Amino acid sequence: MRLPDGRLTQYWHGGAAGGRPVFFLHGCPDTRHAAYAGDAAARRAGVRLVAVNRPGYGLSDACPSTHLTVADDVAAVADLLQIERYAVLGMSIGGPYALACAATRPERVTAVGIVAGPAIVPELDPPYHRDDLGSEQQAFFARLAGLTPVEAVALMRPDFESYVDQLNPADPDDTALAQRFLAELDPADAELTTKSGPTIDGRVLGSDSAIAAAVREALANPDGYLRDAAISFRSWDFRPERIACPVYLWYGALDVNASVRNGRWLADRVPHATLVIRERTTHLAVLHEHWGDILTTLTSR
Repeated sequence: MRLPDGRLTQYWHGGAAGGRPVFFLHGCPDTRHAAYAGDAAARRAGVRLVAVNRPGYGLSDACPSTHLTVADDVAAVADLLQIERYAVLGMSIGGPYALACAATRPERVTAVGIVAGPAIVPELDPPYHRDDLGSEQQAFFARLAGLTPVEAVALMRPDFESYVDQLNPADPDDTALAQRFLAELDPADAELTTKSGPTIDGRVLGSDSAIAAAVREALANPDGYLRDAAISFRSWDFRPERIACPVYLWYGALDVNASVRNGRWLADRVPHATLVIRERTTHLAVLHEHWGDILTTLTSR
């Protein structure tokens, strides 16, 4: 799809055709593929599920994006799909982008769902979103908060490119690539990722082919991840206190990627927020074990 400014944006839509629309904002590095697992639940819930790749992911053109420009992109895609009002669901780093949608389009966004998303990291106590960081990593996040996005990208690029080289998404062997990717996940999340599902975009969900395709789309261009990381751990360009619609916060007690501290921080500041902490639940499980409940909750108003 071409946006009004001429940029190409890549998206997927599934669930129930003509259903109540929910826009899904993926994590990092990730893509629209992360929404595929919600297709069946969306159909059962009567939800039209739309997932848009942010700039620099997959075929979406890279640009110096911010939380607010991504919210503009979501609204533009909604216009082109003739969707007037919609809920938004942000997974992990997609969470702040979902909140930005509500902050900029209060007349259009009906509800926000955040699944294991970071709060404003420099304002947390302590000022990092994970609780498993050593002193050097803590210092790294403190440094990121004071850099411009361009400086942050330059700082992170060597390590990220090394990670991509190790993963080797260009490898034509789907099984080998999938195994390398799964080895980076929490074992419980890896098991969820390989859970067999329906065929979407010609691949069986959970298969090596589907996992490899998702990895390749997420890592084909480093610009998406680097821009996400550069703006996600510094102060936001909007305030969550100004969001007027209902906001639902779902976090896992066993999630090392996004401490429940993030959810509590947001619940204390967003006026109409509901916080749910899932016990014995890891990062991906907060979403993938609860797709039906999440989508039904977001479209119940």
